[in-house]
Amino acid sequence: MEKRMQSLNAQAPLLPGDHQEDYNLKDTSPQLGERWPNGGTFGGRGWMNGGDRFTSTYDLVEQMFYLYVRVVKAKELPPGSLTGSCDPYVEVKLGNYKGRTKHFDRKSNPEWNQVFAFSKDRVQSSLLEVFVKDKEMAGRDDYVGRVVFDLNEVPTRVPPDSPLAPQWYRLEDRRGEGKMRGEVMLAVWMGTQADEAFTEAWHADAASVHGEGVFNIRSKVYVSPKLWYLRVNVIEAQDVVANDRSRLPDVFVKAQIGNQVLRTKICPTRTPNPLWNEDLVFVTAEPFEEQLLITVEDRVHPSKEDVLGKISLPLNEFEKRLDHHPVNSRWFNLEKYGFGVMEGDRRKELKFSSRIHMRVCLEGGYHVLDESTMYISDQRPTAKQLWKQPVGILEVGILGAQGLLPMKMKDGRGSTDAYCVAKYGQKWVRTRTIMETFNPRWNEQYTWEVYDPCTVITLGVFDNSHLGGNSGGGSNAGRDARIGKVRIRLSTLEAHRTYTHSYPLLVLHPHGLKKMGELQLAIRFTTLSLANMIYIYGQPLLPKMHYLHPFTVNQVDNLRYQAMNIVARRLGRAEPPLRKEVVEYMLDVDSHMWSMRRSKANFFRIMSLVSGMVAIGQWFGSVCYWKNPITSVLVHILFLILVWYPELILPTLCFYMFLVGLWNYRYRPRYPPHMDTKLSWAESVNPDELDEEFDTFPTCRPHDVVRMRYDRLRSVAGRIQTVVGDIATQGERFESLLGWRDPRATSLFIVFCVCAAVVLYATPFRVVALVGGLYYLRHPRFRSKLPSVPSSFFKRLPARTDSLL
Repeated sequence: MEKRMQSLNAQAPLLPGDHQEDYNLKDTSPQLGERWPNGGTFGGRGWMNGGDRFTSTYDLVEQMFYLYVRVVKAKELPPGSLTGSCDPYVEVKLGNYKGRTKHFDRKSNPEWNQVFAFSKDRVQSSLLEVFVKDKEMAGRDDYVGRVVFDLNEVPTRVPPDSPLAPQWYRLEDRRGEGKMRGEVMLAVWMGTQADEAFTEAWHADAASVHGEGVFNIRSKVYVSPKLWYLRVNVIEAQDVVANDRSRLPDVFVKAQIGNQVLRTKICPTRTPNPLWNEDLVFVTAEPFEEQLLITVEDRVHPSKEDVLGKISLPLNEFEKRLDHHPVNSRWFNLEKYGFGVMEGDRRKELKFSSRIHMRVCLEGGYHVLDESTMYISDQRPTAKQLWKQPVGILEVGILGAQGLLPMKMKDGRGSTDAYCVAKYGQKWVRTRTIMETFNPRWNEQYTWEVYDPCTVITLGVFDNSHLGGNSGGGSNAGRDARIGKVRIRLSTLEAHRTYTHSYPLLVLHPHGLKKMGELQLAIRFTTLSLANMIYIYGQPLLPKMHYLHPFTVNQVDNLRYQAMNIVARRLGRAEPPLRKEVVEYMLDVDSHMWSMRRSKANFFRIMSLVSGMVAIGQWFGSVCYWKNPITSVLVHILFLILVWYPELILPTLCFYMFLVGLWNYRYRPRYPPHMDTKLSWAESVNPDELDEEFDTFPTCRPHDVVRMRYDRLRSVAGRIQTVVGDIATQGERFESLLGWRDPRATSLFIVFCVCAAVVLYATPFRVVALVGGLYYLRHPRFRSKLPSVPSSFFKRLPARTDSLL
């Protein structure tokens, strides 16, 4: 087996990593928490007195200051000199930044209620100017009036203080020498990203985004649709008549919900009253938009099927089952196919033709899997009344990213418009998009309830390609590019500790492994009840319905694929949409695809586990061969003590494991695990293997390339099947000890068993253990280089390989 492992390893020559240290997780020391220096304003005067103020609302992110301007409405605006009417809009100007509201046609008392936010870090002026202008259809817009604010006099608002009340301000002329007709209602204050107005505000940093793109840059929280399994138990049908009345039908039932289509087997006997008793399981989501379409069909020919009857049923009328007790079955009348609206003259012939017996229910006791169980973030059943109380709180501060690579070309230079998506349980969050920077700072904090600590939160960084206008680098039909992904298992986090680390964003491209940047996070997992936390570790991973009525492996794969499609479709209809490519990347939609790299990684994971057992065997061999006399003597002493006092065997073993665990405590991980490039075999992967991994399904490569890959796959599979065959052979030899496949060997073995039973009955167990142990620990001078008698006897036993073709 070791030679086969070396042979498999030789297929991928190791390529030295140029920047291996860059792939490691790094510790950071950000300034977290809210701080309000100098009284909380630009110049030192404001609502707050004293020194710093600390709050816990946003204590896992760095504080970011913004100047907020709320433009509410205006009144008594004068008409324009040319048009005789007023088409007003407001322009807010702070230094080089300008924001403008929408305009109204022919309205002297408009209402906007729009908020503008200017980052304090980029403010280059001490004056804020608010202009009211009259939009002209042609030429220059007419000036109506303005209001000027000194930033040193702007007050500060700290949540949970009530919002600042807007005030009426009289408009003044361009030079500020006199008041003009008209007033505008404004509120101007200093705040942070914790302000309620932050998410809906127009941000000066994204001034180049227009139209629909404005909605695509805002931070949002999404909730996955509530998913149900729909179980359709097709029992039987009655009075099914084929279109050709001279023959009995070969009947099967086809069920369809949306694009999900399942069918039963063909009834084994030709009869007008077929019987199936088969379960068909679908995935559906609230609100139920599709209907269950049932058709009874006749297999006339391998390529032809006649529809004999159909019925369409709304999903709302089905019972919701919470446990394993069956629901009541019902008979449903089928409509004869071919009659209806299109054949109005024959509608009177639409009579009862046949009926079908089914048991249909919505399964509330299952957890609908839409993500891999390896990275699952939620195990709760669908029915909310079956949920238990949360055991903890997960708080994540998405601070920012560093060193992102350019993802698209804009105005002849590389650009990246990055946003971050986090998914845990049913809650998805999306940060705002930071425009045209490789070092975005989001500083947004989110909270999740935790129902099971053995779950994973997934965070992904993407480049926004749906910004509208010319700033998106392409049309709105583009796809948001993947920048990288981070997974964190909650059970690896110590409770009540704040982790601040920079995670490398590692992505495997067709040309190799690439670091796309680093994602900076602050994470804190708070436990609510230690007793509940301990209790959970003894519970099954999934709800009990998964074990009482389990699905097959193929069913789980197909249902997960359908669930992912439904989640992607529903989230894609939100505003702004969480697009399909984002959802699929977060849910690992392509994790089941064949990959030579993943296969080698999993193979060497197994070998690393086996190597531990091999190391123990080698250590025991060195003891038996007295390579270290002191160790051998100590093992002999320990062995004699355990033989003389056998009641100490289990306590000694448990105490030894306790000491090992205590010793390993000092080497415990200080940070959550991250993407391991060596474990993934991402650094030493062959270019052709990468090309194969990123190939489409079905393949689009030339025939000679596919043939070469097929031959390579056969070679690797041959080695794997040989290893599996060797393991099976050893098991079959154990079976043949008493299976009489070799009559002489079995006879010898059962005679040996009889003699051994008599000897063991007459001899104390301590003597047997002492003799056997001393025999195996004997000195090398008493050993033979030939295989032992039991080993030779076992290897001579027959296996079932003789019967293989």
